[in-house]
Amino acid sequence: MAHSLDIDQLRTFLAISEMGSFTRAGEVVHKTQSAVSMQMRKLEERVGQPLFVKDGRNSRLTKEGQKLREYAGRIVALNDETLTAFEQGNIAGNVRIGLPDDYAEKLLPQVLASFNRINPFISVEVECSSSAIVGKRIKKGELDLGIVTSGDCSGVDGQVIRQEQLLWVGSGMTTLHMERPVRVAAGDISCSWRAKAIHALDKAKIPHTVVYTSASATALSGAIHADLAIGVLPESAVRTDHRILGVNDGMPLLPDCQITLIRSDAASEKIHQILADHIIASIGNMGQVQEAAE
Repeated sequence: MAHSLDIDQLRTFLAISEMGSFTRAGEVVHKTQSAVSMQMRKLEERVGQPLFVKDGRNSRLTKEGQKLREYAGRIVALNDETLTAFEQGNIAGNVRIGLPDDYAEKLLPQVLASFNRINPFISVEVECSSSAIVGKRIKKGELDLGIVTSGDCSGVDGQVIRQEQLLWVGSGMTTLHMERPVRVAAGDISCSWRAKAIHALDKAKIPHTVVYTSASATALSGAIHADLAIGVLPESAVRTDHRILGVNDGMPLLPDCQITLIRSDAASEKIHQILADHIIASIGNMGQVQEAAE
């Protein structure tokens, strides 16, 4: 006789597969780490197969876990759809979020994919613009939430949710860092990453020239990929075809950058808080940063 699968266990399983961590998944599904671990032990007993293996501080799916993920997504989605057909007052609506394309390529997919699984009736509209423009649109109430670079939005306060190391990057086979002056691709004059990069080069007394300027990270990455210049990116925005240039390559060490979550005054409804909490649980690392500093 076939045994039934527990929907709540499957929902937690999906959260872990998206977050890569029992702790972060617990924040998403509002459970303690011990409760998440107990649920997964019961689920593994139910299916009779190991579902996760440790990968450093994270957890990744086994072959059997990947197989279950496909079924679990369909089961949970059908469960939610069925309940919705009979329930009133579901949490539904639309949230508008803005962020630079620096973060959109790598950070946004994992946020929205897992959010949609857990909150299928909340629609998220995304606008990719510079941090400065996102800040202005937040102040006008034209966007609800924003993920921006700290210091690039004058007059807009928010919550710092992530800290990352800034890195010099070039094309996979670049030797531009050895040339003088060093050719740099950077954001416009208001970009804090540009200011930090120029300051680091000046301090190291390395001759340089900004040969490519754009507010678009996609355009800057194109210039880097074509080996027209080297650029500066946070760790989460580095692509597999980039070469990271460090101190051993003669490049000066860059400081950290901080990512801030901002919101408009009108974004005070429950759906806004749900997405804000999910963003923090998905990409926030300030707890880890504080632990490392202690």
